[in-house]
Amino acid sequence: MGSKKLRRAGLSQELCDRLNRHQIVTCQDFLSLSPLELMKITGLSYRGVHELLCVVSRACAPQMQTAYEIKAQRSTALSPASLPTTLSALDEALRGGVACGSLTEITGPPGCGKTQFCIMMSVLATLPTDMGGLEGAVVYIDTESAFSAERLIEIAESRFPRYFNTEEKLLLTSSKVHLYRELSCDEVLQRIESLEEEIISKAVKLVIIDSVASVVRKEFDTQLQGNLRARNKFLARQAASLKYLAEEFSIPVILTNQITTHLSGALASQADLVSPADDLSLSEGSSGSSCVTAALGNTWSHSVTTRLIFQYLGSERRQILIAKSPLAPFTSFAYTIQKEGLVLQGQQRP
Repeated sequence: MGSKKLRRAGLSQELCDRLNRHQIVTCQDFLSLSPLELMKITGLSYRGVHELLCVVSRACAPQMQTAYEIKAQRSTALSPASLPTTLSALDEALRGGVACGSLTEITGPPGCGKTQFCIMMSVLATLPTDMGGLEGAVVYIDTESAFSAERLIEIAESRFPRYFNTEEKLLLTSSKVHLYRELSCDEVLQRIESLEEEIISKAVKLVIIDSVASVVRKEFDTQLQGNLRARNKFLARQAASLKYLAEEFSIPVILTNQITTHLSGALASQADLVSPADDLSLSEGSSGSSCVTAALGNTWSHSVTTRLIFQYLGSERRQILIAKSPLAPFTSFAYTIQKEGLVLQGQQRP
């Protein structure tokens, strides 16, 4: 990835310091310059600059791997393959929980529990590994100002009362959740592309963006000429950066999405094509003239590996649909929201 820092690309510290004085920090910064410019900055010969270009290009270019190598690498990996949600039936269907190394999207109408789920997963990621956690920090990018530190503490105390029985443990968990409020597309993208060093230095084991759709839908009106292309370009760049982080560090990335209404009789734009994984009307009795779908369109839906749809079943009961997963069949689970977070119907407290 072009956002990789040069010091992680195999260049000497002295050379990195020299380049840094010219605001050349990432592989993209370096590769954007001509050989002549690099010769002036580094003081190296043309051959030396050419060798550096090859080193940096190899460092940020995706490496070819065989299917056998990928399987062997994952089977010998020390990090867990997933982060359990502690919703037992959902974890069983997903073969362990939210997968590490890929993007998981949570979509649904307002108030159905998307942020509650994200806060709950933040607590779970900080838990020791012998309790099913990842024993690491969390980066939580909040674009809707919906995060609640009080709710984080309440979920931790209520869901795991035996573990969180001291102020010190609650303080440790809350100090591991690093919250960033980013309210524009540029801010979100800059934060994502600067996360690599933070993931390493703070031992981050989970990245959450709540929500992806909020800033995108505010800034890009797809009815205006050129906006659809610009929006898709932004989403593609964002998805590529998040996938790189998930795969490079073998961590789960959780994203929340909003919903929109698709008029079946209207001419669909590329942003609003509906696939089965987008459709939220499967249990809502769609009239046939319109359906409720995940926002950001069919192109975005291909960027996420797993999609969970949260829906209302009544005033208090809701359901989770596994709409897209490489491991799980299409299935649903009824849940309620309690003091301890999400609780599946019939499930006892973890």
